[in-house]
Amino acid sequence: MNTPPPLSGTGRTDGSPIRIGALVPLTRPGWVEAGRHVLAGLELGVREVNEAGGIGGRPLELVVRGTAADPQRAAAAVEELAGLGVAALAGEYHSVVARAVAGRADALGLPFLCSSAVLDALTEKPTEWVARLSPPQSRGWQVYGDFLLGAGHRRIAVAAQPSVYWAAGTRILRDHLAARGGTVVELDMSALTPADVCDELADHRATALLLLVGNPDPAVPIVKSVRGDQRLAEILIGAPAGQPEFAEWAASLGGDGAGVPFLRYLPERLSPLGARVEKSLREHLREAPSFVAFEGYDTVAVLADVLRSQGADRARIAESWPRVAVVGTRGEIRFSRTPGISVWQWASTPIQVVDRDPAEPDRFRILHAG
Repeated sequence: MNTPPPLSGTGRTDGSPIRIGALVPLTRPGWVEAGRHVLAGLELGVREVNEAGGIGGRPLELVVRGTAADPQRAAAAVEELAGLGVAALAGEYHSVVARAVAGRADALGLPFLCSSAVLDALTEKPTEWVARLSPPQSRGWQVYGDFLLGAGHRRIAVAAQPSVYWAAGTRILRDHLAARGGTVVELDMSALTPADVCDELADHRATALLLLVGNPDPAVPIVKSVRGDQRLAEILIGAPAGQPEFAEWAASLGGDGAGVPFLRYLPERLSPLGARVEKSLREHLREAPSFVAFEGYDTVAVLADVLRSQGADRARIAESWPRVAVVGTRGEIRFSRTPGISVWQWASTPIQVVDRDPAEPDRFRILHAG
């Protein structure tokens, strides 16, 4: 089991660089704030590796490509990066984009360590080339369903946009809640306005509304509409995909954005390594780092460990996934085969349901852990 080296400033890197392709959403319609945090974690990890001497004297080099939440653009970037000789791919936040990346990586024989996407079916068939740090959607969203049931919610409405990711989330919640006496009503946001959503919630007597939609639009208008409707004063608004994690949410909604539970992949307490990384990320981002930034850092920690032991040969990197044992910012990272998941999976990623404290919206409250 290996711990990433601390910053020392004494290492020398004077060999040819080992290139890592980094895929992140940096422009709209991608979730730009999430992309910025993933990239911050990746960059910090690379900087620390290089300041500690690199990989056998060779520096790590990130070759960054923006995906803009576009699967075709991402697939083209994979082709380009493969041609540039990268040893592996890292990153991505959007599940539908990560699925396109994973498919091309598998076809090309290029290792891909997915930092943050959760869609269970990341590839159509089992692959040896792809590993993932974030938990599968089924596990995280079932934890969220348990939170809803524990809080007394049985009639759940989901405001959903057409998407493989949102459809998968709706199916997970419906199956998990139905087995425990809950019901899920789907509100099609391709046909409804925020005002229509309020009427539907009142008609169905729902006690919770989950936002399975993009941010800021239509998520922000829906929240404002529901918060302003006296009929819905007691309804819980939830966002399992994590929209309230980022500062943009608080800036757009103020107090209306508090008390909206979402999924976050952090432990209750950070380890000494996690605390040190949190401080560095905060200084770099000039704001509190999201769990997505820690995912980026842990991605480099794993890849650096694999590169030290296996070199930059792509096949040897992929063959090493089941032997990984790295202390990351959020726990010990090991990959295994999880039933129903087609890629190598970190099975013990910490999962929390948290919200912004209505009394202090910049403070997060842990409501449930799974």
